[in-house]
Amino acid sequence: MGVSGAGKTTLMDVLAGRKTGGYIQGNISISGYPKKQETFARVSGYCEQNDIHSPQVTVYESLLFSAWLRLPEDVDSNKRRMFIEEVMELVELKPLKDALVGLPGVNGLSTEQRKRLTIAVELVANPSIIFMDEPTSGLDARAA
Repeated sequence: MGVSGAGKTTLMDVLAGRKTGGYIQGNISISGYPKKQETFARVSGYCEQNDIHSPQVTVYESLLFSAWLRLPEDVDSNKRRMFIEEVMELVELKPLKDALVGLPGVNGLSTEQRKRLTIAVELVANPSIIFMDEPTSGLDARAA
Protein backbone atom coordinates (compact mmCIF):
# COMPACT_ATOMS: atom_id res chain seq x y z
CA MET A 1 0.00 0.00 0.00
CA GLY A 2 2.96 2.32 0.44
CA VAL A 3 6.58 2.61 1.50
CA SER A 4 7.65 2.70 5.13
CA GLY A 5 6.81 6.08 6.67
CA ALA A 6 4.22 6.99 4.02
CA GLY A 7 1.49 7.42 6.64
CA LYS A 8 -0.56 4.23 6.26
CA THR A 9 -0.97 3.76 10.01
CA THR A 10 -1.73 7.46 10.51
CA LEU A 11 -4.44 7.34 7.83
CA MET A 12 -6.02 4.27 9.43
CA ASP A 13 -5.85 5.91 12.87
CA VAL A 14 -7.65 8.98 11.52
CA LEU A 15 -10.30 6.92 9.70
CA ALA A 16 -10.89 4.81 12.81
CA GLY A 17 -11.06 7.89 15.06
CA ARG A 18 -8.02 6.89 17.10
CA LYS A 19 -5.84 9.89 16.25
CA THR A 20 -6.43 12.70 18.76
CA GLY A 21 -3.25 14.76 18.56
CA GLY A 22 -1.78 16.84 15.78
CA TYR A 23 -3.59 18.70 13.03
CA ILE A 24 -6.31 16.80 11.19
CA GLN A 25 -8.35 18.48 8.48
CA GLY A 26 -11.06 17.29 6.12
CA ASN A 27 -14.31 15.37 6.10
CA ILE A 28 -15.01 11.66 6.33
CA SER A 29 -18.21 10.36 4.76
CA ILE A 30 -19.63 6.86 4.89
CA SER A 31 -22.05 6.08 2.07
CA GLY A 32 -22.39 9.84 1.56
CA TYR A 33 -23.22 10.61 5.21
CA PRO A 34 -20.86 12.41 7.61
CA LYS A 35 -19.08 9.97 9.93
CA LYS A 36 -20.21 10.22 13.57
CA GLN A 37 -17.43 8.84 15.77
CA GLU A 38 -19.75 7.76 18.61
CA THR A 39 -21.71 5.53 16.25
CA PHE A 40 -18.70 4.43 14.23
CA ALA A 41 -16.79 3.29 17.34
CA ARG A 42 -19.60 0.87 18.22
CA VAL A 43 -19.60 -0.81 14.81
CA SER A 44 -15.88 -0.94 14.06
CA GLY A 45 -12.87 -2.92 15.24
CA TYR A 46 -9.15 -2.13 15.04
CA CYS A 47 -6.27 -4.63 15.01
CA GLU A 48 -3.00 -2.89 15.80
CA GLN A 49 0.29 -3.92 14.24
CA ASN A 50 1.61 -4.94 17.67
CA ASP A 51 -0.24 -7.80 19.33
CA ILE A 52 -0.87 -6.63 22.88
CA HIS A 53 -2.45 -9.24 25.16
CA SER A 54 -2.40 -10.07 28.85
CA PRO A 55 0.10 -12.93 29.22
CA GLN A 56 -1.55 -14.48 32.30
CA VAL A 57 -4.89 -15.36 30.70
CA THR A 58 -5.98 -18.06 28.28
CA VAL A 59 -7.09 -17.59 24.70
CA TYR A 60 -10.70 -18.19 25.75
CA GLU A 61 -10.49 -15.73 28.65
CA SER A 62 -9.11 -13.04 26.31
CA LEU A 63 -12.08 -13.49 23.99
CA LEU A 64 -14.60 -13.70 26.82
CA PHE A 65 -13.28 -10.44 28.30
CA SER A 66 -13.57 -8.66 24.94
CA ALA A 67 -17.08 -10.01 24.38
CA TRP A 68 -18.30 -8.93 27.83
CA LEU A 69 -16.90 -5.44 27.38
CA ARG A 70 -18.04 -4.83 23.83
CA LEU A 71 -21.19 -6.77 22.99
CA PRO A 72 -24.53 -5.15 23.81
CA GLU A 73 -25.95 -5.85 27.28
CA ASP A 74 -28.99 -7.63 25.84
CA VAL A 75 -26.79 -10.45 24.48
CA ASP A 76 -27.11 -13.24 27.07
CA SER A 77 -24.23 -15.36 28.41
CA ASN A 78 -25.02 -18.41 26.29
CA LYS A 79 -25.09 -16.40 23.07
CA ARG A 80 -21.79 -14.73 23.98
CA ARG A 81 -20.15 -18.09 24.63
CA MET A 82 -21.58 -19.56 21.43
CA PHE A 83 -20.31 -16.58 19.45
CA ILE A 84 -16.85 -16.90 21.02
CA GLU A 85 -16.76 -20.59 20.04
CA GLU A 86 -17.68 -19.68 16.44
CA VAL A 87 -14.95 -17.04 16.25
CA MET A 88 -12.36 -19.46 17.69
CA GLU A 89 -13.34 -22.00 15.03
CA LEU A 90 -13.13 -19.34 12.30
CA VAL A 91 -9.59 -18.23 13.18
CA GLU A 92 -8.42 -21.75 14.07
CA LEU A 93 -7.84 -21.09 17.78
CA LYS A 94 -10.19 -23.77 19.15
CA PRO A 95 -7.38 -26.26 19.93
CA LEU A 96 -5.65 -23.47 21.90
CA LYS A 97 -8.73 -22.50 23.91
CA ASP A 98 -7.10 -23.23 27.28
CA ALA A 99 -3.55 -22.18 26.33
CA LEU A 100 -1.98 -19.27 28.17
CA VAL A 101 -1.24 -16.31 25.91
CA GLY A 102 2.21 -15.86 27.46
CA LEU A 103 4.91 -13.37 26.53
CA PRO A 104 5.96 -12.85 22.90
CA GLY A 105 9.17 -14.70 22.09
CA VAL A 106 9.38 -16.20 25.58
CA ASN A 107 6.48 -18.62 26.12
CA GLY A 108 2.87 -19.17 25.19
CA LEU A 109 1.44 -18.48 21.74
CA SER A 110 3.52 -18.24 18.57
CA THR A 111 3.59 -15.04 16.49
CA GLU A 112 1.00 -16.49 14.10
CA GLN A 113 -1.30 -17.56 16.94
CA ARG A 114 -1.01 -14.12 18.58
CA LYS A 115 -1.99 -12.45 15.29
CA ARG A 116 -5.03 -14.71 15.04
CA LEU A 117 -5.93 -13.92 18.67
CA THR A 118 -5.68 -10.18 17.94
CA ILE A 119 -8.13 -10.60 15.07
CA ALA A 120 -10.43 -12.81 17.15
CA VAL A 121 -10.53 -10.26 20.00
CA GLU A 122 -11.96 -7.75 17.53
CA LEU A 123 -14.27 -10.23 15.80
CA VAL A 124 -16.05 -11.20 19.04
CA ALA A 125 -17.29 -7.60 19.21
CA ASN A 126 -19.15 -8.37 15.95
CA PRO A 127 -17.97 -5.24 14.07
CA SER A 128 -19.41 -4.15 10.74
CA ILE A 129 -15.93 -3.00 9.67
CA ILE A 130 -12.51 -3.98 10.94
CA PHE A 131 -9.28 -2.04 10.42
CA MET A 132 -6.09 -4.14 10.31
CA ASP A 133 -2.71 -2.45 10.54
CA GLU A 134 -0.14 -4.80 8.96
CA PRO A 135 -1.87 -8.04 10.00
CA THR A 136 0.80 -10.16 8.29
CA SER A 137 3.91 -8.47 9.74
CA GLY A 138 6.21 -10.97 11.41
CA LEU A 139 4.61 -13.95 9.64
CA ASP A 140 6.19 -16.27 7.11
CA ALA A 141 4.66 -16.69 3.63
CA ARG A 142 2.58 -19.73 4.65
CA ALA A 143 1.12 -18.07 7.75
CA ALA A 144 0.44 -14.77 5.98
